[in-house]
Parts: sequence; structure tokens; C-alpha cells
Amino acid sequence: MPRRPGPSARLKLTLSYAGFLAVAGALLLAVVWVFLLRYVPDNTKGLLGISPNRYLLVRTFAPAAAVAMAFLLVFGLVGGWVLAGRMLAPLHRITAAARTAGSGSLSHRVRMEGRRDEFRELADTFDAMLEQLESHVAEQRRFAANASHELRTPLAISRTLLDVAQRDPTRDRDALLARLQVVNTRAIDLIEALLLLSRSDRGTFARESVDLSLVSEEAAETVLPLAEQRGITLDVTGGPTRTPGSAELLLRMVTNLVQNAVVHNLPAGGAVTVRTGTEHAASVLRVENTGRPVPADVVPTLTEPFQRGAERVRTDEHAGVGLGLALVHSIVRAHGGTLDLAPRPSGGLLVTVRLPDAPDTVREGGSPAR
Repeated sequence: MPRRPGPSARLKLTLSYAGFLAVAGALLLAVVWVFLLRYVPDNTKGLLGISPNRYLLVRTFAPAAAVAMAFLLVFGLVGGWVLAGRMLAPLHRITAAARTAGSGSLSHRVRMEGRRDEFRELADTFDAMLEQLESHVAEQRRFAANASHELRTPLAISRTLLDVAQRDPTRDRDALLARLQVVNTRAIDLIEALLLLSRSDRGTFARESVDLSLVSEEAAETVLPLAEQRGITLDVTGGPTRTPGSAELLLRMVTNLVQNAVVHNLPAGGAVTVRTGTEHAASVLRVENTGRPVPADVVPTLTEPFQRGAERVRTDEHAGVGLGLALVHSIVRAHGGTLDLAPRPSGGLLVTVRLPDAPDTVREGGSPAR
């Protein structure tokens, strides 16, 4: 909003310095007057004699005091202006860096030198903020580019199928419709995943006490048909494990982990184990699966959006949208937890989620909160 121009901080500080100096000088002169001149006799006889009196001292002292006060005022203004400029110089550097960042350049840093003080702490905090902001913007740009690329693929496939059907009226329409349904389902799943990822990143959700053991059982029931189809044993163990958070998001997190463990569990006939428990005042969820060995250098990239390791498999049966572990990571982070991925020596992956613990609360009516 537009604001009227006002005096600068440097001018205010200068006037403050000069004012305090003038007040200090006036107080000093008052002390001299009270404790010195009051004891000097005040008589007219002293005018003709040698002894000093109050009248003579006042006439001698007053002009000198006025000159001293004028000097103190000028000295306070000049010295205050210089000192205020030196004191505010770091603030000008921070302001310049903020203007540069406001113009779109986030790579600029203040990098203030010297010992730690209030301005140095402010500059370091501003540099840290710019670094995080630059990293976040770069991540968002990369994510937007990847999302556009991923969305372009199903749309291009749909257009190609429609073009082929238009040029070849004799083509099997049932097969075309089935293929279009698969492609459109993938596009819808991708958009829903993007919206869920955005929601979890913002942290805009209501929190309640959620039992991870019940959530794990529900997620296992959802993925069980896929596991049975692939001949994979799915085992869920553990007692009540509560954490504060969103039941919907936590269910999506566990479902993605179990589904990911089943899909990438090759060859067929492996096992997936889901364990819940409490360790060191934290709610812990572990999802472990057998399968092919996962290279250690690939593990850190698995939580990146649309990043798939070389050993990860995409099939027409379950292509996914490339956001499974990215969603898990975002949901865990939004709930104040940590996500750890470790390759198993015999093959497969061990995923450990640690979330804040919550007391065992019960809703009204006696049913456990979920």
C-alpha cells in the first residue's frame, strides 16, 4: 500500500544522538549551577572588591555554557549522522539483497563478515532463507516440468489412438475404448496424486489420533488382490501405534508403501512384511520386501518426483505415476516425521517411517480414533 514519505532511520538516530547529548550537557551544566554557584555569595559589594560573587560568575559562565551547548548540539548532529550511517550500513546491504531477490534473482547473498551481532544474525538468517527459497523454487520448476512431461504422454497417446480410429473405421472399438480407459485412468491418477502432493506439502489438514496398525491392515486389504495375483506373501504385524495426523493421508502413505513393495517385488513368489510399533517415544512403521538388489546410489533418488531407479519396474498392469515414494516422503515430512530407505543385502528394500507418538485417545461414543 502507498505510504507518505517520512524521515529516514538515519535522521531519526542522528536526532536521537544529538538530543541525548544536548540533554546530558544541560544536566551537567545544571549540576555545576546547583552544586557550585549556589555557594557563591550574592552581594553587590563584591563588584568593587576582589572576591567573586554570583553575579560575576553567572555573567562569565552563561556565555561559555551557551557556546558549549551549541558545540555539543553540532557535534551530536555530525557525530550522530556518521555513527548512524556506520550502524545502518549492514541494513542497507540486506535491503539491497532483498531488492535483488524481489527482482527474481535468488542467487545473491549478503555474506556479511565480522563478529556475530544482531545485524550479522539477521544477514545469516536472510541468506539461509534465500538458499531455501532458491532450492524450493528450483524444485518446483523441476517438478512442474516433469509433471508437464508426464501429463503430455497420456494425452498424446489418447490423441494418437483417436487419430488411428478416425483413419481406420474398421478397427476394434472395444480394444480402443479399453486402451483409452487405461490411458485416461493414468492421467486422472497422476492429477489426483499431484493434488494430494500439493496438499501434503502445504500441511493444510486436520490432525487426529491415528492408529498405524489399523491403517496398515486397511492398506494391506486394498493391495492384497494384487499381491495374490503376483504370488507374494503379505504379512502385517504389530500392536496399536498411534500418531497425530490425517487418517486419509496416512492411509495413502501406507498404501503407497505396500503397493510399491508388491509391484517391485520380483521375481514372483516373494514376501512383503509390514510392522508397526513404538520406539523411543516415536511411532514406527516398517515395510520390508524381497526382490532384486537395489543399488545404493539409486536409493536417494527414489523419493524424487517422477524419478525411477534403473531396477524399478513399470508394467502395463500397474504403471503408476512416478509419485509413490515422493508422496510418502511429502506426507511423512508434513507430519513431522522421518523417512529412511535402505537396500536389503539379500535384495529388496526396507522402508522405515518414524512419526511423533500420540497418546491412546478415544472419541466420544467409545470407539478408537482413526
